[in-house]
Amino acid sequence: MQNKPGTLAQLCSTLRDAGVNISAVVASEIRGRGKVRLLVDSPDKAKDALKAAKIRFSEEEAISIELDNRPGTLGEIAEKLAQAKINIKYAYATTSEGSTKATVILAVPNVTKALGVIGG
Repeated sequence: MQNKPGTLAQLCSTLRDAGVNISAVVASEIRGRGKVRLLVDSPDKAKDALKAAKIRFSEEEAISIELDNRPGTLGEIAEKLAQAKINIKYAYATTSEGSTKATVILAVPNVTKALGVIGG
């Protein structure tokens, strides 16, 4: 995506108009271009809306897990995956201040195997 004002707004508006809810987002800059990763409630509706709006996208599976919001929890999950020789391609997470839980998104090459390892 272009890295300029309004690009993320256009993407979000397109999905809103299609009735797609975004439950997680990370947006970063790579070599002057914007890269946005989204977790949505309706992937098929999102794909249709993005195609219709001529917004380029790709799709990949990821794991969304809820962890205890305490020091070391993410490290424990990462260690389990490492022991099973499962690479974490990327990860992002969020929580609210005072919350006892954190939501973590992990992209891994084999979702089924990873879920089996972490007990999901």
